[in-house]
Amino acid sequence: MNESGSPTLEQVAALAGVSRATVSRVVNGSPKVLPDTVAAVEQAILQLGYVPNRAARALVTRRTDSIAIVVPEPDSRVFSDPFFAGMLSGVSRTLAPTSSQLVLLIEPAPEPTGADDQRLLRYLRGGHVDGAIVISHHGRDNVLQELAQLPLPIVFSARPLGVDVPVASVDVDNVAGARTGVEHLLSIGRRKIATVAGPLDMTAGIDRLTGYQEVMKEAGLPAMVAYGDFTADGGEQATLRLLDEHPDLDGLFVASDLMATAALRVLSQHDRRVPADVAVVGFDDSVLATTTTPKLTTVRQPVEQLGARLAEILLAKIAGADLRSPEIYDTELIIRDSA
Repeated sequence: MNESGSPTLEQVAALAGVSRATVSRVVNGSPKVLPDTVAAVEQAILQLGYVPNRAARALVTRRTDSIAIVVPEPDSRVFSDPFFAGMLSGVSRTLAPTSSQLVLLIEPAPEPTGADDQRLLRYLRGGHVDGAIVISHHGRDNVLQELAQLPLPIVFSARPLGVDVPVASVDVDNVAGARTGVEHLLSIGRRKIATVAGPLDMTAGIDRLTGYQEVMKEAGLPAMVAYGDFTADGGEQATLRLLDEHPDLDGLFVASDLMATAALRVLSQHDRRVPADVAVVGFDDSVLATTTTPKLTTVRQPVEQLGARLAEILLAKIAGADLRSPEIYDTELIIRDSA
């Protein structure tokens, strides 16, 4: 025992019948130790209740066993949108068998001076984590470019806007997904189709609007657009603007389920029946889609699978893999009662 009464590395070595250096290699995850020896050391650690000194281990391995989840969004949005819960669930499930711990970095309130971005960059440069996953990022100033160029394994949940270096990213084909949703509205006879679009400083906002505009142009129909911010409040205000400017709209493609729930509420308050008067299609297929009245037709993206893949890529990059390409997954239209 040491002065604190805790078991020591030397005691583990003596009990396992190996050298102190061998115990150290086992604790640090070295692949060069025979399986039988690993088993003996692990049994001794369990029997003695030995807890490795993480600080000392970090000095040897240059690893912190911590991974940052960077979400440049106010906490009110992170905890209200099921998208983030799905992403975190996928990441957590992948990291569970490893020794890595999650550090969640949320931007509580954006500062116009950019001071919050600089604090984030300083933290990530400071050696506190082994790598970072950036989710729901906005293309503002140079922060994404600086994040992409950090000497740290990093992966993005979508292609980062304004970044001119190859980076690893995971996303769905948002253009194709939006096209599927709008084409469905056309297929059921809707011709005055509007959209509640997402913000244009986000890849999802841009690409889903592009998909809507492509289909409307191909159909020879006018585009009717109001912009939200992927929040319920944003969806409500955008739907109110559309009803004011286009009271005869008969179809609505909404760029997220959370905004779509607000759109359904506004339509109900204005005595517009869904889908009889206005057919509505969302995007995400989150848990919200089956709690609305009527249940929401929506474009499914495999959020937990995306989160899991983000974690897999980051672990591979931490291990030395040179991964810099985007990965794109398909979406699927889930037809329910709203369209």
